[in-house]
Amino acid sequence: MLRLFNFDNGMLKEQSIQGDPFKQADNAAWIDAHDPSDLERDDLQAFLRIDLPESDDVEEIESSARYFADPIGVHVRSLFLAQSEGRHHTVTVAFILQKERLITLREGALADFRLLRMRARRGQVEAHSPQELLVTIFEQKVENLADNLEDIHRKLEDVSYLVLEEIDSDLENAIDQLAKLEDSNGKIRLCLMDTQRSIAFLQRHLRHQPELQEIAREIMRDVDTLMTHTTFLFDKINFLMDSTQGFINIAQNKIIKIFSIAAVVFLPPTLVASIYGMNFQFMPELNMQMGYPGALLLMVLSGIAPYWIFKRKGWL
Repeated sequence: MLRLFNFDNGMLKEQSIQGDPFKQADNAAWIDAHDPSDLERDDLQAFLRIDLPESDDVEEIESSARYFADPIGVHVRSLFLAQSEGRHHTVTVAFILQKERLITLREGALADFRLLRMRARRGQVEAHSPQELLVTIFEQKVENLADNLEDIHRKLEDVSYLVLEEIDSDLENAIDQLAKLEDSNGKIRLCLMDTQRSIAFLQRHLRHQPELQEIAREIMRDVDTLMTHTTFLFDKINFLMDSTQGFINIAQNKIIKIFSIAAVVFLPPTLVASIYGMNFQFMPELNMQMGYPGALLLMVLSGIAPYWIFKRKGWL
């Protein structure tokens, strides 16, 4: 799907497309290619007279393959956070910044772009040039990452109460939640690190635009703050994970302790029963009138004695 945007009195506006979108694309300041079909890719390449990057090229992690400039324009390939089925994952968006327009190529639904479109419909996105629009997209990206970190922090507080304060809590469920939060926090940190590299690269191409340079510096300061927050969340997640595993080990040790005590308590009675279960002809107690109840009493006393000793020593 192709979406076209232009600038109207310094505000970003989405164009309504009727018929062939490329008849209106000449005036578009932003061409957003979201999951384009093969035909749309071919038509877009023919319109722009450039070769669009393939999925494999977009996913390359080398810095030289993600941030570079050529006669076509300035290329930036940046990781954005996406969510599906309750889990976060990353999606790489390819940006091509030209003097007269910005082209984005992406796969999958991204909250950042959906929110930007909603704000554009309300006349809340100020932009005068493709360069300013690109910086605005990264500014929106960092705001969204900050919101996700706040969500993780709130969920972590709930898990903290579950692990440290709630009685008879489901610790296995807590480990599952902590694993998901750790994965999400790692994805956000990865997006922040990628944003640092993207903004640092863009700053070299915005030397003659001091206003955008200042916005880029503010974004970098925000990213540094959020990076520190992700480190704090990692430490707290690891602490809660260690605490949860410790409580599980304590509960398992209590169970093993019960079995160990039961084994020791029943060992002497078992020994007595084994002795009187032997089939020897000459056993003095066999002819005693009180031999059977005496053997039972001896078995009970031999079981009580270890329990009393353990209790006196404070092992129970």
